Amino acid sequence: MDWKNLPGSGNVEDRRGAGGGGGGGIPGGGVAVGGIGAVIIALIAMFFGIDPSSILGGGDSGQTTQPQTQQSQPRQTQPQRQQTQNGQPTSQTNTGIPSDETGQFVTKILGSTNDVWSKVFQAAGKTYTPPTLVLYSGQTRGGCGTANSAVGPFYCPLDSKVYLDTAFFSEMKRKLGGGGDFAYAYVITHEIGHHVQNELGIADQAERAQRSAQSEAASNQVSVRLELQADCFAGVWGNKTAQYTKITQTDIQQALSTASAIGDDNLQKQGRGYAVPDSFTHGTAQQRIKWFSTGLKNGDPNQCDTFKGAYSSL
Repeated sequence: MDWKNLPGSGNVEDRRGAGGGGGGGIPGGGVAVGGIGAVIIALIAMFFGIDPSSILGGGDSGQTTQPQTQQSQPRQTQPQRQQTQNGQPTSQTNTGIPSDETGQFVTKILGSTNDVWSKVFQAAGKTYTPPTLVLYSGQTRGGCGTANSAVGPFYCPLDSKVYLDTAFFSEMKRKLGGGGDFAYAYVITHEIGHHVQNELGIADQAERAQRSAQSEAASNQVSVRLELQADCFAGVWGNKTAQYTKITQTDIQQALSTASAIGDDNLQKQGRGYAVPDSFTHGTAQQRIKWFSTGLKNGDPNQCDTFKGAYSSL
């Protein structure tokens, strides 16, 4: 994958080396990843051999956590400049384009998503407001609480920011069956997919559907639909940037391997030895491969309607 020809973005806050933002995990009421962050935290924690209760603040590790309702807050259309956990300026937080290769890679991927989705929205008569991406190391504060490296990358709809500890890329290569630039880009563009859902109002609709669900299993099915659509949106990005990135079959296979590795069935089997389908919140390996591939093949976000049709057809 040739990512250096992609457009960059100035919507990056580089907090690496700036120190942590307090203890604890995402507090009650702080909902990440389009309203279902607590669930992915539990799954990733279980996979990495961490007690989910140490991140979620209690509860049975065998249970998923229902998202708590939170009032919508005004979106920030520009990146916060030089902000710490206390909201005060500091020279340790950098904005713009990082100088290291990993930082530049993330900036290029973010910039290309801005370009892709701005054009998609414009064609539909809408305006796309790009998100901000926060690079951090260890832990940092955000609109959805404290992010730490055990959580993995996530999107916070309350401040329209994606949070990424770049050490997660090493974890991907070592534990999640993935590696390579296109696989790393898949992770980032999946989170941007949640921002697209937020911009379109899909995330709000999904949250309302979850609140009115008659059972936890029904609520989880809404979550799966939301996550698979974000996978498809990531594939749309891959399709629309292919002429610049010159992705190869090896690149695609690496991304598909990552999608498979983070399927709920594979994560649960490796974490607890068996899978419980009613507790799935992100989709099976087969489903994640299918929907990422759908977006990658068609490049049409209209083909990413995971909320249409029976759940069994996903």
